[in-house]
This record gives sequence, C-alpha cells and structure tokens, in this order.
Amino acid sequence: MFPIAIASLPRRSAVAALSAAALALLVAAAPAKPAGPRWSATVAESAIGAYSVGNPQAKVKLVEYFSYTCSHCAEFAKESGTALKTQYVDRGLVLFEYRNLIRDPLDMAAAMLARCGGPKAFLANHQAIFAAQPAWLGKAAKMTQAQQAPWYQGSLGDRTRRMAADTGLDALMRARGYTAAQLDACLSSGVAEAELMGMTSIGMNADKVAGTPTFFVNGRKTEVGHWADLKPVLDAALKQK
Repeated sequence: MFPIAIASLPRRSAVAALSAAALALLVAAAPAKPAGPRWSATVAESAIGAYSVGNPQAKVKLVEYFSYTCSHCAEFAKESGTALKTQYVDRGLVLFEYRNLIRDPLDMAAAMLARCGGPKAFLANHQAIFAAQPAWLGKAAKMTQAQQAPWYQGSLGDRTRRMAADTGLDALMRARGYTAAQLDACLSSGVAEAELMGMTSIGMNADKVAGTPTFFVNGRKTEVGHWADLKPVLDAALKQK
C-alpha cells in the first residue's frame, strides 16, 4: 500500500483517506472464508469390504476393479491422480469405489498391506504401492522359481511376509511409519484375505470382469482403460439429468 500524505489533504479528504485505510486493514485482517469439504478425505468401507472415497451422495459413482500387479492399473493411478481427485472427488461430483480383483499371490500380499490401518489409511497406501510398483514388481520378476518357492509354503502369514520381504514391500510400508508387528498382523489377517477373495468373486462372477483395470460408471461397465478415455465418460454422466 502506498503511504498517504495526510497533511497535504483537506480535512474531509484526510478523514476519508483514514477511513479507507482502516477499512483496508480490517479486510486484510479478516479470516479467509472456510473452504468447502475436501471429499477425498471422506473414506468409507462398503458392504463387500471395498473402500469408497468421496461424497456418498455424488451424482456419479465410479467403481474400479484393479490389481496391484497390473501395470496398466499403475498407469491409470498415475494418469488420473490429481485431476480425478481435485476436479471430481473433492468437489463432491464423483464417489470412487476401489475394488480389488486378486490375480496372483503377490497381488494379495500388496492388497493386504494397502488395507493396513483401515479406511483412513487406505488411499495413501494405495497410491504409494502403485507409485513404487516398478521397484517391487521388478524384484519379483527377477527371482527364480526356486527363490519364489517359499512364497507358497506355510501359513498365510508365512507366505505373505516372505513376499513382502523379498520384494521390498515391507520396507516401503515401514518407511510409511508401520511397525513390524502392525505389518505382521495385516499380512496374517484371514478376514482381509476373505474380503479380498469375496470382492474378486463378485468381480469375476457377478460383474463379469475379465481383466484390470475395469471401470463401472453408475453401474454400467465401460470399455475404457485410460484416464483420457474415462474422463469424457464421467463428464457425460455428470451432464445427464
């Protein structure tokens, strides 16, 4: 703000200038109008154990069937990330439900880790696991069958812990603040395993999902697999009465 030379102004002008200056200071000091709800912070668990993110009353419901060992799913997560969150979910326009379609044992281990901490922790875990996919999946791809043999021996916890250790998924989660005891509990959870297999069964048998990623918009299966193709489908659904 430029200084006002009060002494050089007539009395009425000086009073007006002071009033304007005081008003400007009051406006500057006034607290900013609170922003609306960030719907991406609203996460709930559905009846089948899937996690949904966003406004429960959103006009458009988006369902994705995905697998953590699916490279196309990782590409979608990267492509859609910011735009889907800020333009659709945060604005309360789209409710996004994440459904696992388990396709191999390593996918199961990653899915169990993503669910560590429940609904509130899921989205950040999901994004971190997909972002690091080239590293941990790359390690798995370089292992021989003999090296992977222990992945199929012992209890559920024995198998998943070995997979997580061998691929670096456990290190990824520890870097996110999880303790070894927390990870062991998540990787040994028969409840989580049953929920994930139940989701997979619904996807394959009820929804006729043949591969990942597969998207449903307001209950209708789409034939798209990339964010650039899905965005127009969401926009069209939002325009419908």
